[in-house]
Amino acid sequence: MIEPHAPAPPRFPAPWSASGGPDGPARLPVRPGTGRFLVLAGAFACAACGLAYELELVALASYLMGDSVTQASVVLSVMVFAMGIGSLAAKRLRRLAAAGFGAVEATLALVGGCSAMALYAVFAWTGAWGGMWANGPRCLLVAFSLAIGLLIGAEVPLLMELIQRIRRQDAGGAVADLFAADYVGALVGGLAFPFLLLPFFGQLTGTLLTGAVNTVVGGALVLGLFRRDLTRRARWLLLIGNGLVLAVLASAAVLVDDFERAARQAMYGEDVRVALQTGVREVVLVGGTAGRPLDLYVDGRLRVSGRDELRFHEALVHPAMTGPHARVLILGGGDGLAVREVLRHSGVDRVDVVGLDAEVVRLARTDPALSALNEHAFGDPRVRVTTADPFGQLREADPATYDVVVSDLPDPAITASTKLYSQEFYGLARRVLAPGGRLVVHAGPVAAGPRVYWTVETTVRAAGLRTAPYGTGSPPTASAAGPERSRAPRDRGFVLAARTDPRPRLDPDGPRPSVLTEASLAAGERATRRTRIGDLPASTLMHPRY
Repeated sequence: MIEPHAPAPPRFPAPWSASGGPDGPARLPVRPGTGRFLVLAGAFACAACGLAYELELVALASYLMGDSVTQASVVLSVMVFAMGIGSLAAKRLRRLAAAGFGAVEATLALVGGCSAMALYAVFAWTGAWGGMWANGPRCLLVAFSLAIGLLIGAEVPLLMELIQRIRRQDAGGAVADLFAADYVGALVGGLAFPFLLLPFFGQLTGTLLTGAVNTVVGGALVLGLFRRDLTRRARWLLLIGNGLVLAVLASAAVLVDDFERAARQAMYGEDVRVALQTGVREVVLVGGTAGRPLDLYVDGRLRVSGRDELRFHEALVHPAMTGPHARVLILGGGDGLAVREVLRHSGVDRVDVVGLDAEVVRLARTDPALSALNEHAFGDPRVRVTTADPFGQLREADPATYDVVVSDLPDPAITASTKLYSQEFYGLARRVLAPGGRLVVHAGPVAAGPRVYWTVETTVRAAGLRTAPYGTGSPPTASAAGPERSRAPRDRGFVLAARTDPRPRLDPDGPRPSVLTEASLAAGERATRRTRIGDLPASTLMHPRY
């Protein structure tokens, strides 16, 4: 006979539990205090893995698609939204908390661990993020963000249920303990990603390693601590599932080098000679032997094309060298090609180069094809190279130091370069110009991106300089190496600036360029002016316009 205040027995047995139901205390192989500590340690490790997945998606999306602010906003906002949905969905798994948590962690490890490889594969084998595949890869990025966010969001409610199964306590105290472990784990994961995973393992292997840690922690916590909450069948299913996930991640890690080589061949062709990872930047040299022109890619984007680099660098440098040019500052230009053109002018006493990447400068010095292309410019005793942030270098430079400043920097649409195309940056450049000095800026394509180009020109004028826009004026043509990504970008725009009205022309007493002529320079100036977009606001550090 059941006593009046005794709880009624369940109408159906609980097949998932060997301990008498999901609401009773868990039967642990360790003391409750130890069990509680292990659950909080598991929450710590899983939170670290979860944040590493988020940062990996942000970094990879920024690397592949550029515009890191947009990519970070999309990934993080979708993930936070999905975490809320995942938390709500996890309410249905509370009666199966141990089995549910084990399944969630195994799935999260598989999806998160393989996300970088899947995104990189789409980037490599579809040729570009533009064209007919413009929406496909972005949808894949959102899909991974959504899936990972759903699974991360399901963790906390299930962990809360497991903690309460060990020892009941007030909800506020349990939430505080769990969130403390979660937030500290996120801190460790956030620091481990840039300082450990990226520099020592790279994005692909680092993400696979994160997935392996996630699998081991989730599986060990459930199968080791809460195994009595599972039926024999559930234990075997989780054990086999975690084993398969580890096998997939381990196989991918073994094959990652072959995968990267195949991906590079798909992107750059079969002539890849050098492929280096410098921090989060990838530097690739293609061709330069057997009659194929040399191409230099940085972060998957063509920076130097042997097909038209001479035309580009002559147009960038020679109009600015008309006038005093004893002291020249080159911002960017780590490939040495702008330096080569500067050194062709007599009367140059000193060339300071502020390179963005020491590895590119090293290749420009040592790679046979690239050093031959720049005519061993860095071996000239007049050239001094510094690897630093150009913004900081301009702030530290003495006023009126240089006769010519050449800004050979990546396009402003790449977020990392946006501050180097700001009004504040050009104000610093104006400060270091000597009387009669000139600034020339590579401002991106004119025909393909007129709004960006004319925003650069407006921003230079806002810094107190007078401008003369001009360009090379020829549309891009496809190369034999592959689709859109390997095109030689022939449509280039420049802005020549000075305190007095400048005029793009060649120095009558200077060297004769190989490709550039007065006629082509004048034609490029006329073609560029026809694309003018007026009334554009200047870009500043606090209000970037690119």
